[in-house]
Amino acid sequence: MRSLVMAVAVAVVASACSSTPAALSTTSTTGAASPSALDGFEVASVPVGDRVLQLAIADSPSLREQGLMGVTDLGGLDGMLFYWRHEAFSSFWMKDTLIPLDIVWFNEDGTFAGRASMEPCPAEPCPSYSPEGDPDFRFAIEALPGTLDWIDSDTVIMYAD
Repeated sequence: MRSLVMAVAVAVVASACSSTPAALSTTSTTGAASPSALDGFEVASVPVGDRVLQLAIADSPSLREQGLMGVTDLGGLDGMLFYWRHEAFSSFWMKDTLIPLDIVWFNEDGTFAGRASMEPCPAEPCPSYSPEGDPDFRFAIEALPGTLDWIDSDTVIMYAD
């Protein structure tokens, strides 16, 4: 009986300490219609404004470096979310990226920071892309051209790992 009570207490504490908010669900790429080029990325339902996007999550240096390089089809995904727990990297580039992409940046508080349209870059030197004025952004979403056109300065992203 004592072991059962202890097990229940541990389960309750573990569920209360979960870092995944109720508005965010995370699954592996095997549960989503994502391309094999994105194996190893987690996929999350991320609230952005009044919509919920299915995004591959790039939240480590190696995943952010890989990004959408080599991807020709997003499958059932809306795009990729780049996330930094601390200061963000200063810019993006399209080296070895095979498809054009739009990018939208968000500040640490989730508010809109800027947008750009990016073209594939087959050889260096490649242009770099960053929000105007280089704000301290924490999030960036890459998606197919036109997919993020509905995002404006009033749009807020709500993501927590």
